[in-house]
Amino acid sequence: MIPQYTAASLVSQNKQLCTPASIDSIVSSNGQEDHVSMGANAATKAYRIVNNLYSILAVELITATQALQFRRPLQTSSTLEQFANTFRQAVPFIERDRVLHDDMVRAEKFLKEVKLSD
Repeated sequence: MIPQYTAASLVSQNKQLCTPASIDSIVSSNGQEDHVSMGANAATKAYRIVNNLYSILAVELITATQALQFRRPLQTSSTLEQFANTFRQAVPFIERDRVLHDDMVRAEKFLKEVKLSD
């Protein structure tokens, strides 16, 4: 359950980060400037959201591929089977309890580097 708690926490953090940066613009220079660009702040928030999303999707991918294996001998589409098999080369099936941090890191790396064919 820890990976799911991690994903839920990151989703909550993303909701907080989605607050528009412009709401924090304040008057500066003793009222001579009434607008402060918050573009840089918005960009760093967006960067954090994207990185969080990779972590969230990594947990989801680990969970989904585990679920596919539990449903054997049933199979999904050939495209998803191929994708899951490619993913399994990076992150092996979880047969025994283990620390999942390394799996999550490998899953994120996989998502960032995977090349999908048409």
